[in-house]
Amino acid sequence: MAMHLNLFTMNAPEHVSPGSWTYPGDGSTRYTDLEYWTEVARTAERGGFDAVFFADVRGIYDVYGGDRYTALERGVQTPSNDPQLLVPAMAQVTDELGFAVTRSTTYIHPYQLAREFSTLDHLTDGRIALNVVTSYLESAARNLGLHERMDKETRYDRADEFLEVCYALWESSWDEDAVRVDADAGVYTDPDGVSSIDHDGECFTVPGPHGCEPSPQRTPVLYQAGSSDRGREFAAANAEAVFASQPTEAGVREYMADLRTRAETYGRDPDSLRFFIGVVPIVGETEELAQAKYESYEDHVDVEATLALLSGFLDMDLSKLDPDQKVEHIETEAIQGTMNAFTRSQPDREWTVREVAQFCGLGTTSPKIVGTPETIADELEYWHEEIGVHGFNVKEVVRPDSLRDFVDLVVPELRARGLLSESQPGQTLRERLYEEDEPRLPADHPGAPERRANVSPSP
Repeated sequence: MAMHLNLFTMNAPEHVSPGSWTYPGDGSTRYTDLEYWTEVARTAERGGFDAVFFADVRGIYDVYGGDRYTALERGVQTPSNDPQLLVPAMAQVTDELGFAVTRSTTYIHPYQLAREFSTLDHLTDGRIALNVVTSYLESAARNLGLHERMDKETRYDRADEFLEVCYALWESSWDEDAVRVDADAGVYTDPDGVSSIDHDGECFTVPGPHGCEPSPQRTPVLYQAGSSDRGREFAAANAEAVFASQPTEAGVREYMADLRTRAETYGRDPDSLRFFIGVVPIVGETEELAQAKYESYEDHVDVEATLALLSGFLDMDLSKLDPDQKVEHIETEAIQGTMNAFTRSQPDREWTVREVAQFCGLGTTSPKIVGTPETIADELEYWHEEIGVHGFNVKEVVRPDSLRDFVDLVVPELRARGLLSESQPGQTLRERLYEEDEPRLPADHPGAPERRANVSPSP
């Protein structure tokens, strides 16, 4: 199986390398310029990327110091714009590139989201993916009408039912041949080919039917990055592509084995899961140039901004901790997996707050790979061939130079080794991800029509 690549980015002046917007020549402040994003799309497609993977967040990071001051001053994923609105323009200038958009099941209704993603799947000819999250910032909950953030179990229970509704709308509501477009008979859609879903659950009541005709993939490709026990269970049940946010080989191996075991309990083929890890490639024509570039990037890491970002991830005010205090395994209501990535992946090492901040300054928990194109390719080949990772979420440091460097220097080496295809097979994102001529959900997926035929509507 060929190696798969996503560009991991955000519609904001900063994503996961706090302070890099201050680097000379960095173009992150162009994030409001549509031409910037169409340029990114063309470059990613030229480099054989499967998709642009858009992170997103609701709310502002206001845990660090107990206020939003640092996040606003240092540009910690703020300001940020809606990534979904970029997709049609980026699709217009590309032919094969896919688009994974992060959306929260906590603050939207499934009927609305189903309509939006059916529309995007139509407009992109089947190149759309949904990265399912449950939102972790308290500020998002308050701004979206709640007195406080839902606890983790409630958020995931809602997410389970949310996708159940979406699967029914996308997969079961319209027959494949319901749309007739018969001008002579005056029939656009055969009414008998459209069914209600009659969902009546704990969180949602949705009679249906879906308002959109079947799109090329029907259900978008499903991404997820659950790291907590509850998150892993959700990913095992629903995800097709899983983002393993672990900084070590041991952590990634454990995560992959655990997810495969859990997926099997849901009647899924464990080998159908596609695993991606985040990487931060820093490449130069020589080792010396690459190392010099890495050191210059490190000089622009904003440690306080990194702590503000991590405080939001952890729901813990790191400004109150001694920088040399040891970090232990912590249960929180935010992104539990961020700290688990350190404490569980390297159980024999005691991380300090300072060490975590320094490590996370470039790309958060993802490993940095510094060197020549050959060095970068060697490392990616090892993860792909020896560990069994299917692909990589490539994280930027300087935008868009990090992407250009990777495409111009590393991609030719990957292609020369036969690791990366010159052209993507299939028409839809799902076909390219699975390298099979089938745009629909795998038959063993809980949302597939074959599985749903045995499930009665909610009482």
